[in-house]
Amino acid sequence: MSAPHSPSHSLRARLLWLLLAAVLLGTATQGLFAYRTALAEADQIFDYHMQQMALSLRAGLPVSGAGVPGEDASDGAADEFVVQVWTADGLRIYQSGAWAALPQRAVLGFSEVQARGTRYRVLSVQTRGQVVQVAQDLAVRRQMARTLALRTVLPTALMAPLLMLIVWWVVTRSLAPVSRVRRQLAQRQSADLEPVSEDGLPDEIRPLVHELNGLFDRVREAFEAQKSFVADAAHELRSPLAALKLQVQALRRAGDDETRARAASRLEAGIDRATRLVEQLMVLARQQATAASGTQPQRVALAAIARQAVGELAEAAHARQIDLGLTSADEAPVRGYPDALDMLVRNLLDNAIKYTPPGGTVNLEIASVDGAPLLRVDDSGPGIAPDERERVLDRFYRIAGSDASGSGLGLPIVKAVAVLHGATLALLPSPSLGGLRVEVRFLPAA
Repeated sequence: MSAPHSPSHSLRARLLWLLLAAVLLGTATQGLFAYRTALAEADQIFDYHMQQMALSLRAGLPVSGAGVPGEDASDGAADEFVVQVWTADGLRIYQSGAWAALPQRAVLGFSEVQARGTRYRVLSVQTRGQVVQVAQDLAVRRQMARTLALRTVLPTALMAPLLMLIVWWVVTRSLAPVSRVRRQLAQRQSADLEPVSEDGLPDEIRPLVHELNGLFDRVREAFEAQKSFVADAAHELRSPLAALKLQVQALRRAGDDETRARAASRLEAGIDRATRLVEQLMVLARQQATAASGTQPQRVALAAIARQAVGELAEAAHARQIDLGLTSADEAPVRGYPDALDMLVRNLLDNAIKYTPPGGTVNLEIASVDGAPLLRVDDSGPGIAPDERERVLDRFYRIAGSDASGSGLGLPIVKAVAVLHGATLALLPSPSLGGLRVEVRFLPAA
Protein backbone atom coordinates (compact mmCIF):
# COMPACT_ATOMS: atom_id res chain seq x y z
CA MET A 1 0.00 0.00 0.00
CA SER A 2 1.52 3.31 -1.07
CA ALA A 3 1.84 6.21 1.35
CA PRO A 4 -0.52 9.16 0.86
CA HIS A 5 0.87 11.94 -1.25
CA SER A 6 1.86 15.07 0.67
CA PRO A 7 0.88 18.39 -0.95
CA SER A 8 4.55 19.42 -0.71
CA HIS A 9 5.43 16.49 -3.00
CA SER A 10 2.77 17.34 -5.58
CA LEU A 11 4.12 19.17 -8.63
CA ARG A 12 0.65 20.54 -9.38
CA ALA A 13 0.18 21.85 -5.82
CA ARG A 14 3.64 23.40 -5.79
CA LEU A 15 3.09 25.13 -9.12
CA LEU A 16 -0.30 26.44 -7.99
CA TRP A 17 1.00 27.74 -4.66
CA LEU A 18 4.05 29.38 -6.23
CA LEU A 19 2.13 31.00 -9.07
CA LEU A 20 -0.71 32.18 -6.83
CA ALA A 21 1.81 33.56 -4.35
CA ALA A 22 3.51 35.34 -7.27
CA VAL A 23 0.17 36.90 -8.29
CA LEU A 24 -0.51 38.09 -4.73
CA LEU A 25 3.06 39.35 -4.30
CA GLY A 26 2.86 41.15 -7.62
CA THR A 27 -0.42 42.81 -6.63
CA ALA A 28 0.99 43.90 -3.26
CA THR A 29 4.19 45.18 -4.87
CA GLN A 30 2.21 47.14 -7.43
CA GLY A 31 0.06 48.60 -4.68
CA LEU A 32 3.11 49.72 -2.69
CA PHE A 33 4.77 51.15 -5.78
CA ALA A 34 1.55 52.93 -6.79
CA TYR A 35 1.20 54.41 -3.30
CA ARG A 36 4.78 55.70 -3.27
CA THR A 37 4.36 57.09 -6.80
CA ALA A 38 1.03 58.70 -5.94
CA LEU A 39 2.53 60.24 -2.78
CA ALA A 40 5.40 61.72 -4.77
CA GLU A 41 2.98 63.07 -7.39
CA ALA A 42 0.74 64.49 -4.67
CA ASP A 43 3.74 66.22 -3.09
CA GLN A 44 4.65 67.79 -6.42
CA ILE A 45 1.09 68.95 -7.08
CA PHE A 46 0.52 70.40 -3.60
CA ASP A 47 3.97 71.99 -3.48
CA TYR A 48 3.18 73.67 -6.79
CA HIS A 49 -0.15 74.97 -5.43
CA MET A 50 1.58 76.24 -2.29
CA GLN A 51 4.15 78.07 -4.43
CA GLN A 52 1.41 79.67 -6.56
CA MET A 53 -0.51 80.74 -3.45
CA ALA A 54 2.60 82.27 -1.88
CA LEU A 55 3.45 84.08 -5.10
CA SER A 56 -0.08 85.54 -5.25
CA LEU A 57 0.58 87.19 -1.85
CA ARG A 58 3.92 88.73 -2.75
CA ALA A 59 2.28 92.18 -3.02
CA GLY A 60 1.99 92.13 0.77
CA LEU A 61 -0.72 93.03 3.26
CA PRO A 62 -1.23 96.39 5.11
CA VAL A 63 0.33 96.59 8.59
CA SER A 64 -2.07 97.86 11.31
CA GLY A 65 0.32 97.54 14.21
CA ALA A 66 -1.46 94.57 15.57
CA GLY A 67 -2.16 91.13 14.37
CA VAL A 68 -5.03 90.79 11.99
CA PRO A 69 -6.49 87.35 12.51
CA GLY A 70 -8.49 85.79 9.78
CA GLU A 71 -11.93 84.42 10.17
CA ASP A 72 -12.31 81.60 12.60
CA ALA A 73 -12.60 78.19 11.04
CA SER A 74 -13.85 74.94 12.28
CA ASP A 75 -11.75 71.83 12.67
CA GLY A 76 -13.29 70.49 9.51
CA ALA A 77 -11.10 72.84 7.48
CA ALA A 78 -8.01 70.75 8.22
CA ASP A 79 -7.77 69.70 4.58
CA GLU A 80 -7.33 73.31 3.32
CA PHE A 81 -4.17 75.37 3.04
CA VAL A 82 -3.15 77.42 6.07
CA VAL A 83 -1.77 80.93 5.33
CA GLN A 84 0.11 83.21 7.75
CA VAL A 85 1.80 86.54 7.06
CA TRP A 86 4.49 87.98 9.32
CA THR A 87 6.17 91.37 9.34
CA ALA A 88 9.92 91.73 9.29
CA ASP A 89 9.71 92.42 13.05
CA GLY A 90 8.04 89.07 13.70
CA LEU A 91 4.48 90.43 14.10
CA ARG A 92 1.84 88.14 12.61
CA ILE A 93 -0.51 90.33 10.63
CA TYR A 94 -2.62 87.62 9.03
CA GLN A 95 -3.65 84.00 9.52
CA SER A 96 -6.29 82.05 7.65
CA GLY A 97 -7.76 80.61 10.85
CA ALA A 98 -7.12 81.01 14.54
CA TRP A 99 -7.38 77.27 15.02
CA ALA A 100 -4.35 76.69 12.80
CA ALA A 101 -1.78 79.02 14.37
CA LEU A 102 1.65 77.75 13.41
CA PRO A 103 5.02 78.84 14.80
CA GLN A 104 7.03 81.28 12.71
CA ARG A 105 9.80 79.63 10.75
CA ALA A 106 12.93 81.56 9.93
CA VAL A 107 13.86 79.00 7.27
CA LEU A 108 12.84 80.09 3.82
CA GLY A 109 11.61 77.52 1.36
CA PHE A 110 9.99 74.21 2.22
CA SER A 111 10.16 72.67 5.69
CA GLU A 112 8.07 70.57 8.02
CA VAL A 113 6.81 71.43 11.52
CA GLN A 114 4.92 69.60 14.24
CA ALA A 115 1.84 71.44 15.51
CA ARG A 116 -1.61 70.64 16.88
CA GLY A 117 -0.79 66.94 17.07
CA THR A 118 0.02 66.59 13.39
CA ARG A 119 2.76 67.41 10.92
CA TYR A 120 2.60 70.26 8.43
CA ARG A 121 4.38 71.00 5.23
CA VAL A 122 5.37 74.71 5.30
CA LEU A 123 6.56 77.06 2.53
CA SER A 124 8.09 80.38 3.68
CA VAL A 125 8.57 83.16 1.11
CA GLN A 126 10.26 86.54 1.74
CA THR A 127 8.38 89.52 0.23
CA ARG A 128 8.79 93.29 0.62
CA GLY A 129 9.05 93.58 4.40
CA GLN A 130 6.93 90.51 5.04
CA VAL A 131 7.21 86.76 5.28
CA VAL A 132 4.39 84.69 3.78
CA GLN A 133 3.89 81.16 5.10
CA VAL A 134 1.67 78.60 3.39
CA ALA A 135 1.19 75.24 5.15
CA GLN A 136 -0.75 72.05 4.64
CA ASP A 137 -1.43 69.04 6.85
CA LEU A 138 0.61 66.09 5.52
CA ALA A 139 -2.27 63.75 6.40
CA VAL A 140 -4.19 65.34 3.52
CA ARG A 141 -1.41 64.41 1.15
CA ARG A 142 -1.26 60.86 2.45
CA GLN A 143 -5.01 60.51 2.07
CA MET A 144 -4.82 61.74 -1.49
CA ALA A 145 -1.94 59.32 -2.21
CA ARG A 146 -3.97 56.43 -0.81
CA THR A 147 -6.91 57.44 -2.99
CA LEU A 148 -4.76 57.62 -6.12
CA ALA A 149 -3.03 54.32 -5.26
CA LEU A 150 -6.38 52.63 -4.64
CA ARG A 151 -7.62 53.78 -8.01
CA THR A 152 -4.48 52.35 -9.62
CA VAL A 153 -4.43 49.01 -7.75
CA LEU A 154 -8.17 48.40 -7.67
CA PRO A 155 -8.36 47.04 -11.26
CA THR A 156 -5.45 44.71 -10.55
CA ALA A 157 -6.96 43.62 -7.23
CA LEU A 158 -10.25 42.92 -8.97
CA MET A 159 -8.35 40.98 -11.65
CA ALA A 160 -6.37 38.92 -9.09
CA PRO A 161 -9.11 36.27 -8.59
CA LEU A 162 -9.45 35.97 -12.37
CA LEU A 163 -5.67 35.64 -12.69
CA MET A 164 -5.75 32.90 -10.04
CA LEU A 165 -8.43 31.03 -11.97
CA ILE A 166 -6.37 31.38 -15.15
CA VAL A 167 -3.27 30.09 -13.33
CA TRP A 168 -5.23 27.11 -11.97
CA TRP A 169 -6.60 26.32 -15.45
CA VAL A 170 -3.20 26.65 -17.15
CA VAL A 171 -1.43 24.43 -14.57
CA THR A 172 -4.18 21.81 -14.69
CA ARG A 173 -4.20 21.88 -18.49
CA SER A 174 -0.41 21.67 -18.71
CA LEU A 175 -0.23 18.67 -16.36
CA ALA A 176 -3.10 16.84 -18.05
CA PRO A 177 -0.68 14.61 -20.08
CA VAL A 178 0.95 13.50 -16.83
CA SER A 179 -2.44 12.55 -15.42
CA ARG A 180 -3.24 10.71 -18.65
CA VAL A 181 -0.04 8.65 -18.41
CA ARG A 182 -0.78 7.92 -14.75
CA ARG A 183 -4.28 6.67 -15.64
CA GLN A 184 -2.91 4.48 -18.43
CA LEU A 185 -0.42 2.86 -16.07
CA ALA A 186 -2.98 2.46 -13.27
CA GLN A 187 -5.37 0.59 -15.57
CA ARG A 188 -2.76 -1.87 -16.82
CA GLN A 189 -2.47 -5.50 -15.88
CA SER A 190 0.85 -6.81 -14.62
CA ALA A 191 1.56 -8.62 -17.90
CA ASP A 192 0.76 -5.60 -20.11
CA LEU A 193 4.14 -4.24 -21.23
CA GLU A 194 2.99 -2.35 -24.32
CA PRO A 195 4.60 1.11 -24.80
CA VAL A 196 2.86 4.14 -23.33
CA SER A 197 1.65 6.60 -25.96
CA GLU A 198 3.94 9.64 -26.28
CA ASP A 199 1.47 11.67 -28.38
CA GLY A 200 0.79 15.15 -27.06
CA LEU A 201 3.34 14.95 -24.26
CA PRO A 202 5.39 18.09 -23.47
CA ASP A 203 9.11 18.04 -24.11
CA GLU A 204 9.84 17.82 -20.36
CA ILE A 205 7.72 14.67 -19.91
CA ARG A 206 8.46 12.91 -23.20
CA PRO A 207 12.01 11.73 -22.23
CA LEU A 208 10.64 10.21 -19.00
CA VAL A 209 7.94 8.27 -20.85
CA HIS A 210 10.46 7.29 -23.52
CA GLU A 211 12.76 5.79 -20.89
CA LEU A 212 9.76 4.09 -19.27
CA ASN A 213 8.91 2.48 -22.61
CA GLY A 214 12.52 1.38 -22.91
CA LEU A 215 12.23 -0.25 -19.49
CA PHE A 216 9.05 -2.03 -20.62
CA ASP A 217 10.92 -3.33 -23.68
CA ARG A 218 13.76 -4.67 -21.54
CA VAL A 219 11.37 -6.32 -19.09
CA ARG A 220 9.42 -7.85 -21.98
CA GLU A 221 12.63 -9.22 -23.48
CA ALA A 222 13.59 -10.65 -20.08
CA PHE A 223 10.18 -12.32 -19.75
CA GLU A 224 10.41 -13.75 -23.26
CA ALA A 225 13.93 -15.01 -22.59
CA GLN A 226 12.74 -16.59 -19.37
CA LYS A 227 9.81 -18.27 -21.14
CA SER A 228 12.14 -19.53 -23.85
CA PHE A 229 14.61 -20.75 -21.25
CA VAL A 230 11.92 -22.64 -19.32
CA ALA A 231 10.54 -24.17 -22.52
CA ASP A 232 14.01 -25.23 -23.70
CA ALA A 233 14.91 -26.58 -20.27
CA ALA A 234 11.70 -28.61 -20.10
CA HIS A 235 12.37 -29.98 -23.57
CA GLU A 236 15.98 -30.89 -22.77
CA LEU A 237 15.12 -32.50 -19.44
CA ARG A 238 12.44 -34.68 -21.02
CA SER A 239 14.95 -36.83 -22.93
CA PRO A 240 17.34 -37.55 -19.99
CA LEU A 241 14.45 -38.38 -17.70
CA ALA A 242 12.92 -40.72 -20.30
CA ALA A 243 16.33 -42.38 -20.72
CA LEU A 244 16.64 -42.79 -16.95
CA LYS A 245 13.24 -44.43 -16.83
CA LEU A 246 14.24 -46.90 -19.57
CA GLN A 247 17.50 -47.68 -17.81
CA VAL A 248 15.66 -48.38 -14.56
CA GLN A 249 13.36 -50.78 -16.43
CA ALA A 250 16.40 -52.48 -18.00
CA LEU A 251 17.94 -52.82 -14.56
CA ARG A 252 14.80 -54.51 -13.29
CA ARG A 253 14.75 -56.95 -16.23
CA ALA A 254 18.42 -57.90 -15.84
CA GLY A 255 18.66 -61.70 -15.43
CA ASP A 256 22.26 -62.04 -14.29
CA ASP A 257 24.85 -60.06 -12.40
CA GLU A 258 26.78 -58.99 -15.51
CA THR A 259 23.67 -57.56 -17.21
CA ARG A 260 22.59 -55.95 -13.97
CA ALA A 261 26.01 -54.34 -13.50
CA ARG A 262 25.99 -53.02 -17.08
CA ALA A 263 22.48 -51.57 -16.61
CA ALA A 264 23.47 -50.01 -13.29
CA SER A 265 26.52 -48.42 -14.94
CA ARG A 266 24.37 -46.96 -17.71
CA LEU A 267 21.89 -45.70 -15.12
CA GLU A 268 24.67 -44.02 -13.16
CA ALA A 269 26.00 -42.39 -16.32
CA GLY A 270 22.49 -41.16 -17.18
CA ILE A 271 22.10 -39.71 -13.68
CA ASP A 272 25.45 -37.94 -14.08
CA ARG A 273 24.35 -36.43 -17.41
CA ALA A 274 21.03 -35.28 -15.93
CA THR A 275 22.84 -33.82 -12.91
CA ARG A 276 25.25 -31.99 -15.20
CA LEU A 277 22.37 -30.61 -17.24
CA VAL A 278 20.55 -29.36 -14.12
CA GLU A 279 23.77 -27.77 -12.84
CA GLN A 280 24.29 -25.97 -16.15
CA LEU A 281 20.69 -24.76 -16.13
CA MET A 282 21.15 -23.41 -12.63
CA VAL A 283 24.38 -21.67 -13.65
CA LEU A 284 22.62 -20.04 -16.62
CA ALA A 285 19.67 -18.97 -14.46
CA ARG A 286 22.05 -17.53 -11.86
CA GLN A 287 23.91 -15.58 -14.53
CA GLN A 288 20.64 -14.13 -15.86
CA ALA A 289 19.68 -13.15 -12.33
CA THR A 290 23.02 -11.34 -11.96
CA ALA A 291 22.36 -9.39 -15.16
CA ALA A 292 18.88 -8.35 -13.99
CA SER A 293 19.72 -7.62 -10.35
CA GLY A 294 21.31 -4.22 -10.96
CA THR A 295 24.34 -5.14 -8.82
CA GLN A 296 27.23 -2.75 -9.33
CA PRO A 297 30.32 -4.28 -11.02
CA GLN A 298 33.66 -4.25 -9.25
CA ARG A 299 37.31 -4.43 -10.14
CA VAL A 300 38.23 -8.11 -10.61
CA ALA A 301 41.69 -9.66 -11.07
CA LEU A 302 41.13 -11.93 -14.06
CA ALA A 303 44.54 -13.62 -13.65
CA ALA A 304 43.67 -14.77 -10.12
CA ILE A 305 40.42 -16.34 -11.37
CA ALA A 306 42.34 -18.09 -14.16
CA ARG A 307 44.90 -19.57 -11.75
CA GLN A 308 42.19 -20.88 -9.44
CA ALA A 309 40.20 -22.43 -12.32
CA VAL A 310 43.27 -24.19 -13.75
CA GLY A 311 44.14 -25.57 -10.32
CA GLU A 312 40.65 -26.95 -9.69
CA LEU A 313 40.29 -28.51 -13.18
CA ALA A 314 43.77 -30.01 -13.24
CA GLU A 315 42.51 -33.32 -11.85
CA ALA A 316 39.81 -33.63 -14.53
CA ALA A 317 42.39 -32.84 -17.22
CA HIS A 318 44.83 -35.40 -15.75
CA ALA A 319 42.10 -38.07 -15.79
CA ARG A 320 41.78 -37.58 -19.56
CA GLN A 321 45.56 -37.28 -20.02
CA ILE A 322 45.16 -33.64 -21.10
CA ASP A 323 48.07 -31.23 -20.65
CA LEU A 324 46.30 -28.21 -19.07
CA GLY A 325 48.47 -25.13 -18.57
CA LEU A 326 48.37 -21.39 -17.92
CA THR A 327 50.85 -20.02 -20.46
CA SER A 328 50.67 -16.39 -19.28
CA ALA A 329 48.77 -14.45 -16.65
CA ASP A 330 49.26 -10.72 -17.09
CA GLU A 331 47.77 -8.37 -14.53
CA ALA A 332 44.64 -7.47 -16.49
CA PRO A 333 41.88 -6.24 -14.17
CA VAL A 334 38.31 -6.39 -15.41
CA ARG A 335 35.34 -4.33 -14.32
CA GLY A 336 32.69 -6.97 -13.69
CA TYR A 337 31.23 -9.71 -11.51
CA PRO A 338 33.61 -12.29 -9.97
CA ASP A 339 31.15 -15.22 -9.93
CA ALA A 340 30.12 -14.67 -13.55
CA LEU A 341 33.76 -14.40 -14.70
CA ASP A 342 34.56 -17.60 -12.82
CA MET A 343 31.70 -19.33 -14.71
CA LEU A 344 33.11 -18.07 -18.01
CA VAL A 345 36.65 -19.37 -17.38
CA ARG A 346 35.47 -22.73 -16.01
CA ASN A 347 33.09 -23.38 -18.90
CA LEU A 348 35.75 -22.57 -21.49
CA LEU A 349 38.29 -24.90 -19.84
CA ASP A 350 35.69 -27.62 -19.21
CA ASN A 351 34.58 -27.56 -22.86
CA ALA A 352 38.17 -27.65 -24.09
CA ILE A 353 39.04 -30.60 -21.82
CA LYS A 354 35.86 -32.46 -22.77
CA TYR A 355 36.27 -32.16 -26.56
CA THR A 356 40.07 -32.60 -26.73
CA PRO A 357 41.12 -36.21 -27.36
CA PRO A 358 43.23 -37.94 -24.69
CA GLY A 359 46.86 -36.93 -24.81
CA GLY A 360 45.98 -33.47 -26.15
CA THR A 361 46.78 -29.97 -24.88
CA VAL A 362 44.70 -27.10 -23.50
CA ASN A 363 46.33 -23.71 -22.91
CA LEU A 364 44.87 -20.69 -21.11
CA GLU A 365 46.34 -17.23 -21.59
CA ILE A 366 45.52 -13.92 -19.88
CA ALA A 367 47.07 -10.94 -21.66
CA SER A 368 46.68 -7.18 -21.88
CA VAL A 369 46.36 -5.81 -25.41
CA ASP A 370 46.36 -2.00 -25.70
CA GLY A 371 45.21 -1.80 -22.09
CA ALA A 372 42.26 -4.15 -22.67
CA PRO A 373 42.20 -7.60 -20.99
CA LEU A 374 42.22 -10.59 -23.34
CA LEU A 375 41.34 -14.16 -22.34
CA ARG A 376 42.36 -16.88 -24.80
CA VAL A 377 41.83 -20.66 -24.66
CA ASP A 378 43.52 -22.94 -27.23
CA ASP A 379 43.04 -26.70 -27.55
CA SER A 380 44.24 -29.48 -29.80
CA GLY A 381 40.76 -30.90 -30.36
CA PRO A 382 38.82 -31.26 -33.62
CA GLY A 383 37.78 -27.60 -33.66
CA ILE A 384 34.47 -26.26 -34.97
CA ALA A 385 33.57 -25.85 -38.62
CA PRO A 386 33.03 -22.19 -39.70
CA ASP A 387 29.32 -22.74 -40.46
CA GLU A 388 28.79 -24.20 -36.95
CA ARG A 389 30.51 -21.44 -34.93
CA GLU A 390 27.42 -19.27 -34.61
CA ARG A 391 25.11 -22.22 -33.96
CA VAL A 392 27.11 -23.56 -31.02
CA LEU A 393 26.41 -20.32 -29.15
CA ASP A 394 22.69 -21.16 -29.10
CA ARG A 395 21.28 -22.93 -26.05
CA PHE A 396 21.14 -26.73 -26.15
CA TYR A 397 22.71 -26.93 -29.60
CA ARG A 398 25.23 -29.75 -30.00
CA ILE A 399 27.29 -30.59 -33.07
CA ALA A 400 26.00 -33.72 -34.76
CA GLY A 401 28.27 -36.76 -34.46
CA SER A 402 30.09 -35.48 -31.38
CA ASP A 403 31.15 -38.26 -29.00
CA ALA A 404 31.57 -36.00 -25.97
CA SER A 405 28.69 -35.84 -23.57
CA GLY A 406 27.22 -32.42 -22.85
CA SER A 407 24.10 -30.32 -22.53
CA GLY A 408 24.83 -27.64 -25.12
CA LEU A 409 24.97 -24.90 -22.49
CA GLY A 410 28.70 -24.34 -22.00
CA LEU A 411 29.35 -21.82 -24.78
CA PRO A 412 25.92 -20.11 -24.41
CA ILE A 413 26.84 -19.42 -20.78
CA VAL A 414 30.18 -17.97 -21.94
CA LYS A 415 28.36 -15.79 -24.47
CA ALA A 416 25.89 -14.53 -21.85
CA VAL A 417 28.70 -13.61 -19.44
CA ALA A 418 30.60 -11.84 -22.22
CA VAL A 419 27.52 -9.80 -23.15
CA LEU A 420 27.01 -8.93 -19.48
CA HIS A 421 30.54 -7.47 -19.36
CA GLY A 422 30.40 -5.75 -22.75
CA ALA A 423 33.09 -8.13 -24.07
CA THR A 424 33.41 -9.63 -27.55
CA LEU A 425 33.51 -13.39 -28.05
CA ALA A 426 35.24 -14.98 -31.05
CA LEU A 427 35.62 -18.63 -32.09
CA LEU A 428 38.69 -19.11 -34.31
CA PRO A 429 41.04 -21.87 -35.49
CA SER A 430 43.95 -22.30 -33.09
CA PRO A 431 47.20 -21.44 -34.93
CA SER A 432 49.34 -23.02 -32.20
CA LEU A 433 47.49 -26.26 -31.39
CA GLY A 434 45.36 -26.77 -34.49
CA GLY A 435 42.04 -27.07 -32.66
CA LEU A 436 39.72 -24.32 -31.46
CA ARG A 437 40.72 -20.93 -30.13
CA VAL A 438 38.20 -18.97 -28.04
CA GLU A 439 39.00 -15.29 -27.46
CA VAL A 440 37.15 -12.98 -25.07
CA ARG A 441 38.15 -9.32 -25.30
CA PHE A 442 37.05 -7.20 -22.36
CA LEU A 443 36.77 -3.45 -22.01
CA PRO A 444 39.60 -1.71 -20.15
CA ALA A 445 38.92 -1.48 -16.41
CA ALA A 446 38.13 2.09 -15.37
